[in-house]
Amino acid sequence: MPAPLLYRAWVGLSVLLVPFFARSETRKLRAAGVPVVRAHEKLGHATEPRHSGVKYVWFHAASVGESLSVLALIHRMGVKHPELQFIITSGTASSAELIAKRLPPRTVHQFAPLDAPGPIKRFLKHWRPDAAIFVESELWPQMLRRTHATGARMALVNARLSEKSITTWRKMPRLARYMFDVFDLILTQNDAMAEAMVSIHAPPDRVARGINLKSMAGPLPVDEDLLFEARAALGHRPVWVASSTHEGEEQVVLKAHAELLKRWPDLCLILAPRHTDRARDAMNLIAGAGLSFTRRTRGDAPGEQVFLADTMGELGTWYALTNVVFLGGSLKAKGGHNAFEVAQSGAMTLSGPHIFNFAETYAQMEAAGAARLVATASDLVREVGDLLQSQPIRTKGRRAATAFAAAQNDQLDGIADRLIKALDLND
Repeated sequence: MPAPLLYRAWVGLSVLLVPFFARSETRKLRAAGVPVVRAHEKLGHATEPRHSGVKYVWFHAASVGESLSVLALIHRMGVKHPELQFIITSGTASSAELIAKRLPPRTVHQFAPLDAPGPIKRFLKHWRPDAAIFVESELWPQMLRRTHATGARMALVNARLSEKSITTWRKMPRLARYMFDVFDLILTQNDAMAEAMVSIHAPPDRVARGINLKSMAGPLPVDEDLLFEARAALGHRPVWVASSTHEGEEQVVLKAHAELLKRWPDLCLILAPRHTDRARDAMNLIAGAGLSFTRRTRGDAPGEQVFLADTMGELGTWYALTNVVFLGGSLKAKGGHNAFEVAQSGAMTLSGPHIFNFAETYAQMEAAGAARLVATASDLVREVGDLLQSQPIRTKGRRAATAFAAAQNDQLDGIADRLIKALDLND
């Protein structure tokens, strides 16, 4: 299939722009504390050796959520085929930090090369992957076509495109066919996305419904020493968590917490903003609400009326302290966040109504009794209050959440087997 004009134009443009993007991307990684040698992985310079005589499977994801969603899948594929080696690439320092703590056996992390000839060629020349698996919407043109040209088998998993992206692809049918033809298997999150992929010229016989891989990411890690210290500091105080909150949501959470304190004066809220660089804003909001607080990055233990959990990678520990979690990105039109992580911790999920990224998941969780939706501070007061005052309600919610998470994990073997077959990894 000849390369469309748009693809050739992108290749030419990338050659001109790669010095600017390289400088920008490496600067961001360096600012986040990434060593310069690792920052240069963006240019395709590998920092890990490739072992000879073995098959390599490359997983590429965008950032934190997408990267963590495939770790359990890598682990399961590795159990089925212990001879396989794995590479996982992502683009951000935060994803690299969290992945490093949870790497499956025989897996290395590298920063994803920029979508330009030099970086992609260097990456592929070093790693020579036998198979490549791309996650959600990571559809970089040269990364896909140049990988395909090596003869590697390829899959797209957890496929999820926005309405805007789908509309754009429909306007470029030749480019769409050229890009999606590289995949031997496309697994979507639901039936609607499978239909959408076919409508934008993905090969119909290679498109199938999968499941949301974020349901398989496994429980978040818990720091047992930190958990012990937190429990000692809290004693018998009731606790609830508001995690992954965005701008405009903390005000609602803090208003609800102030109201709840009237009934439970020793109640502690653990507030974990989605982006830790918003910690200063969160502190100002807490102070403005007239609430006292301690802060994780100061080395404080949970205490006072609010504990500001302004660190990365510790949500699993905070979830272990409670059965009640409000998950942000949902009171504002962000699309919601991963409720599976909450369910896997055994907690009830409370969420705002803007959950279009996880609509099917929340529908199933609501039906199972593992999640409830709220729209206002008053709703949050009512739902948190019900859970705080009733042990039977909390127990019912915890059991529902645990059962829901277990049911999703049962499907992991099926997805691993489909990929192994489609990518010819049985040989």
